[in-house]
Amino acid sequence: MSDFIHGEVAALGKRGITEETCRKYSYMVGEHHEKKVQIANYHRDGEIVAQKLRYADKTFSFRGDSKKCGLFGQHLWSPGRRIVITEGEIDALSVSQAQENKWPVVSLPNGAQGAKKSLARELEWLEQFEEIVLMFDMDEPGQDAAKECSELFTPGKCKIAHLPAKDPNELIQQGKAREIITAIWNAKVYRPDGIVTFGDVRERALAKIVRGLPWFLPSLNDYTYGRRYGEVYFFGAGTGVGKTDWFTQEIEHTAITLNEKCGLFYLEQPPVETAKRVAGKHSGKRFHVPDGSWTEEELTASFERIEASRNVFMYDSFGSTEWPTILAKMKYLVVSEGVKHIFFDHLTAVVAAEEDERKALEKIMEEIASFAQAHNICFYGISHLATPEGKPHEEGGRVMIRHFKGSRSIGFWSHFMFGLERDQQAEDEEVRQTTILRILKDRFTGQATGKVIPLGYDVTTGRLFEKELVAGNDLYGDESDSATPSGDY
Repeated sequence: MSDFIHGEVAALGKRGITEETCRKYSYMVGEHHEKKVQIANYHRDGEIVAQKLRYADKTFSFRGDSKKCGLFGQHLWSPGRRIVITEGEIDALSVSQAQENKWPVVSLPNGAQGAKKSLARELEWLEQFEEIVLMFDMDEPGQDAAKECSELFTPGKCKIAHLPAKDPNELIQQGKAREIITAIWNAKVYRPDGIVTFGDVRERALAKIVRGLPWFLPSLNDYTYGRRYGEVYFFGAGTGVGKTDWFTQEIEHTAITLNEKCGLFYLEQPPVETAKRVAGKHSGKRFHVPDGSWTEEELTASFERIEASRNVFMYDSFGSTEWPTILAKMKYLVVSEGVKHIFFDHLTAVVAAEEDERKALEKIMEEIASFAQAHNICFYGISHLATPEGKPHEEGGRVMIRHFKGSRSIGFWSHFMFGLERDQQAEDEEVRQTTILRILKDRFTGQATGKVIPLGYDVTTGRLFEKELVAGNDLYGDESDSATPSGDY
């Protein structure tokens, strides 16, 4: 705190900003290296965490961490109906003064050139407002930045204001504060052109077709042609059948082998256990099992390798299992950290307290599909299964789409659906130790629907692997109705 510059609140006469406005925003005038400076104080948790210094020659310097300081004036406001965001601090003072310092206004710490990164870091807070108005400078860099930043927010929420001057402060100096208010009310939602011709898509359409990102199972790659960004994948299985093993092995393969960033949302498993399981898949050790088959040194080495990749982020669900909160965390990881794969276990946990579970699931699935498409990511979800009429899933009962809780909405929005089956009570050891991965839905080509992949489990390494079945064992069941959802059960 001693490194920060002391200043006193004063009116910015030439700029048309009153002392009252400067005081509200903790904007001061002081001296630095015997030069007069204007001081914009940035606050977090009741303390000054950074200062932006503006010199008489219009140059700037920054004291503190600009990546952690948030937005100028952010500490003054709680989320509500509308917030206005400007490029610079003086413009924020100008807009606030035009609104009699009553309504939320903040500004960027680093101007138009750092606008998207600055807003992405505070996206979770900003998304809580009903309406976000970008009032950037009317020059080309400002307007380009406004268009780029508008894509960060929920479609329809962000608006771009247009001014009859270069910036808000110019209007304040001209005595035209009312025109700032008019610009806020007349701000328009930015909607990029959505109509294209064959010529527009020619280059991409004629490019060589390649497979998507590979799964860890070779046969699954052959059946699905890999994974594509924007797709939604859902898995269903009975208790103890192996869905956690399947998920963690795919996470390790995606994060480490493919070097892709992954966000892990396990709502009923602590991050420590999740981390140990993923580390175990990486090293071929069951670190979550205290059976003496691994050492602390091996666990530490595995953790360090995964940590060094910077590709795995986990959500501690102790914070909240409410869907809006979880979705906000997912948006943060995707926008701010570059995460391209979200693994979510499990869907039914977020609707357990809802009065109308089916309606809640329909809304959530629609938001999941929109989120995956809008941010071009892969989304992997697990859903609990309803109890079947015949043989239980834990005893090899066939998994069907209609068994998924919320099957109508999951079936509608998912690109692929998979079921995991294993008869844990079978007398035949080959049957008892074989898990069947069944492809229930394939929106991409339709050709994979009904395909099955037998999987084995290596007790030593804790890894799943494709296996050949002993002749005569019927683990596949009847394939006649695997593709068609028949409602929620």
